[in-house]
Amino acid sequence: MKAITYTQPGDSSVLSLVERPLPEPGPGEVRVRITVSGVNPTDWKARESAGRPLPFDEITPNQDGAGIVDAVGPGVSTLSAGQRVWVYLAAHQRPTGTAAEYAVLPAERAVPLADGASFELGASLGVPAMTAHRALTVHEDGPSRLAPGALTGRTVLVQGGAGAVGHAAIQLAAWAGAKVIATVSNDEKAKLARAAGAHHVLQYPSASLADGIREIAPDGVEHIVEVAIADNAALDVEVVANHGTIGYYADNGGDTFAAPVRPSFAKNVRWQGLLLYTVGERALAAAAEDVAAAVADGALPVGEAHGLPLTWFDLSDTAAAHDAVAGGATGKVLIRVTDAE
Repeated sequence: MKAITYTQPGDSSVLSLVERPLPEPGPGEVRVRITVSGVNPTDWKARESAGRPLPFDEITPNQDGAGIVDAVGPGVSTLSAGQRVWVYLAAHQRPTGTAAEYAVLPAERAVPLADGASFELGASLGVPAMTAHRALTVHEDGPSRLAPGALTGRTVLVQGGAGAVGHAAIQLAAWAGAKVIATVSNDEKAKLARAAGAHHVLQYPSASLADGIREIAPDGVEHIVEVAIADNAALDVEVVANHGTIGYYADNGGDTFAAPVRPSFAKNVRWQGLLLYTVGERALAAAAEDVAAAVADGALPVGEAHGLPLTWFDLSDTAAAHDAVAGGATGKVLIRVTDAE
């Protein structure tokens, strides 16, 4: 099979297209013929891994993807050969990511893909959608699961609503019944956030941003999905509701943040860090189930018309795909791996 691999950390030039034997699934594992591989920021960051040794002698990158189960290992009863799936964390603590024609992974990391859902949609889920799910389910008063009506009566603020996680957060929050406010940096991204389903879209930087949010949500927003906590901590505290949660999942804008102490504790604010790789199996399973249900409901479409433009590369151009993500490409970067048939 064809696979992209690297054997030392570094920039995208360390990636090579190679031929490797077809891997066999072991107990509790499945082999998936990958049709589409999705690229996330953590994929290129893990590859660079400056100053740290690689965890394996050879690594195939990319956590997310979609394809067809090709073989199942002993003890697997939840999936069968021929089943369409989307996969997540394929390369987490493993050397076999989705930038290959076949990937072997634990059966629980392959999720049935609803009839009618495309492989490009499946490859766009994983890290972004499951991170967004976690951000929306850590409020002290719940919900711990998402479904239609789960967030009815709540207001959600999505900072950076045109990014992949922001896009999924808008869609999941709207599906769950929330009123969604999104912030973006320009008019083009505002169109994307509206296309994703945001009820209100505000642009930054703006001295009146807090006023605009308070006008929409006079009692504050219950959930904040935050991509740039270093930039936005003070604003978030200003507009969050009493007992509200600020879920932050990235370090855009800086490595540290400072927040006003008295306003934070006066509102009983919960600062919730989010990292999918360390969140735990229970949270991962809940996110996978709820995201799959949202897909079946048609709540997570992708493509520019739905607020998430897709940029395509061939498997042989995986280095360019990684560079596009590292360079801040808008929307989702995907890699064509094998034919859908």
